[in-house]
Amino acid sequence: MPTKLSININKLATLRNSRGGNNPDILKAAIDVQRFGADGVTVHPRPDERHIRYDDVRAIRKIIETEFNIEGNPREQRFVDLVLETLPHQVTLVPDESGQLTSDHGWDTIKHKDYLKEIISVFKAAGIRVSIFVDPDVKMVEGAALTGTDRIELYTEGYAKEYSAGNKQQAIDSYIEAAKKAREVGLGLNAGHDLDLYNLKYFKQNIAWLDEVSIGHALICDAIYLGFENAIQLYKRQLAE
Repeated sequence: MPTKLSININKLATLRNSRGGNNPDILKAAIDVQRFGADGVTVHPRPDERHIRYDDVRAIRKIIETEFNIEGNPREQRFVDLVLETLPHQVTLVPDESGQLTSDHGWDTIKHKDYLKEIISVFKAAGIRVSIFVDPDVKMVEGAALTGTDRIELYTEGYAKEYSAGNKQQAIDSYIEAAKKAREVGLGLNAGHDLDLYNLKYFKQNIAWLDEVSIGHALICDAIYLGFENAIQLYKRQLAE
């Protein structure tokens, strides 16, 4: 089964914001992501708008031709309003704290089951596919199945760290179990965080039914040396092999 590659363009917005102006042009980047062969564009607007701005999201939605995925914390009402206004193909719910540098943990789907059920129903009523960020824990996957979500996104930082340390089997074991449970309970499966050109192929080989990966930081870093189009094609190749 082909696994889709969605590219998170937050880091390009960080670069733009560091200097002011509109270089790099985020709309052009979103168009080029599609033109260069990616399957989707991901953005993660945060309350302080330190990278992707809310107006960027609105502008991208008007020109997107592939899949559009918006990530964020639904406890921010402004985020909820933005998603319902722009109606992306998918919304990915993450439990970020205010001011958090980057996402670093998944939802406790047992503790927050009632809240997740309520907010997920809001997005699904608007026709938006919902994915929720979870750690590779079978119990969290089972809990996710009770929330009404369409998919889960496995948080892969732990995998990436163990893989880079040379512990390939240890790196992937819990993810395989979580992925099997997701398939068993009828959930679609996404993955993201610290996936790169070195560890992506092994992850896909072990979890062949993976629906989508969302990759930003590593791919943008690689693009500095390899070129944007070439980097996208190299990542696509890792998912195809």
